[in-house]
Amino acid sequence: MTKPVLTGLALATGLLLSGCASLAPAVPAANPQLAADWPIPAATHGGDTAVADIGWRDFFTDPRLESLIEQALTNNRDLRVALLNVEKARAQYRIERADRLPSVAASGGLERGRLTTTNGVTDQYSASLGIAEFELDLFGRVRNLSEASLNQYLAQEEARRAAQLSLVAEVANAYLTLAADRRLVQLAEDTFDNRQRALELSERRHQLGAVSGLDLSQAQTSVETARADLAGFRGQVAQDINALTLLVGAPIAPELLPEEVAFEVSGLQPLPAGLPSEVLLRRPDVQQAEYALQAASANIGAARAAFFPSIRLTGSIGTASSELDSLFDGGTRIWSFMPQLSLPIFQGGGLRAALGMARAERDIALADYENAIQSGFREVADALVLTGSLAEQQASQQALVAAAGRAEQLSRARYDAGRDSYLVLLDAERTLYQAEQALINTRLAEQSNRVNLYKALGGGWQAVD
Repeated sequence: MTKPVLTGLALATGLLLSGCASLAPAVPAANPQLAADWPIPAATHGGDTAVADIGWRDFFTDPRLESLIEQALTNNRDLRVALLNVEKARAQYRIERADRLPSVAASGGLERGRLTTTNGVTDQYSASLGIAEFELDLFGRVRNLSEASLNQYLAQEEARRAAQLSLVAEVANAYLTLAADRRLVQLAEDTFDNRQRALELSERRHQLGAVSGLDLSQAQTSVETARADLAGFRGQVAQDINALTLLVGAPIAPELLPEEVAFEVSGLQPLPAGLPSEVLLRRPDVQQAEYALQAASANIGAARAAFFPSIRLTGSIGTASSELDSLFDGGTRIWSFMPQLSLPIFQGGGLRAALGMARAERDIALADYENAIQSGFREVADALVLTGSLAEQQASQQALVAAAGRAEQLSRARYDAGRDSYLVLLDAERTLYQAEQALINTRLAEQSNRVNLYKALGGGWQAVD
């Protein structure tokens, strides 16, 4: 190898290994202006495990629900799109990272032509090995673009985790809703059967002249009301099954459907007192916004580097001969070294506009990051507030059902004894029926709130702790 070639390659290697300056600004610190702790007292417990470290298999206690979640994680199309976006971002990062290294290519060719000064046709064979258009990253443009792609890839990975977390919570809530609606169907069926028997008894008593036509009409009204409720709840159950099937992404085996409300579907214990709000930083959506902010800052560095000169190297070594059989003989070696310097002088304001756009995107990413933290804080605070209020509401609702049941029994006894009208009994039955429905809905809300709190604290994107 000749001395000029060695000198050129040594220069290129030295510039490459010497590192490059980075013009990317420091990532700005977020200031979401949140309290250090959630502004409500929380119960204490002995465990110290963070919710984000509790796998969904450890959180949910219903084996049928666990099976449905596992199927959804395999079949759900939205989650599949999120996974493919991760693969796409990974490939894009690899493309950007490859630009930081010179690409080496081998080439061979034949050039055939005829000169006007000669009568014969000449052939020129060549074979060479070299690099083309390799940019010496003196100001960090290529490196910043690579770092931006890396952070975008990491952001997509967190987006995949956030999608998985949301899917787990959606399947659990759909499962609970279906269980509650099935329980409402059962309650409506029992109420309809009881009122149907009461109507038949009223018809016989009306034929005997023991009750008036008004009582008979009121009994018919109660039966039709129960029939309408039953039809409505059955339609809601069918819709719930369709929604759960869509989330699972495949037909659901009948034995995996809930029979009634599973009131202990989750095992999340009370939160420790004084739980710091910093735990929100482990939420996948917050981490996604943080990586997006880092990518935007790296893009500013790339936009700044565009103002400075760029050096591109093209070089090759090889051999050339007019005869193919003597292509690799001595004295046929060739080489070339072509550095190119490019200095932007007039771009019509395009470079400044690109830098301004990069800064605006960084500011937008910072606002999104702060908004993600604020939204997470509110979700946790809301779930904590409902934890106490729903527990109190459920206790009151249970007492109401018990009291309404006693009132219905007494009213029926007084009606059978002829001391009250059927209207009084019908009002007691309606009160009990509505109280039982409200209790089912309250229990559903309490369990759904547990799932929502688990999701808000960043749990659910991994299977085991």
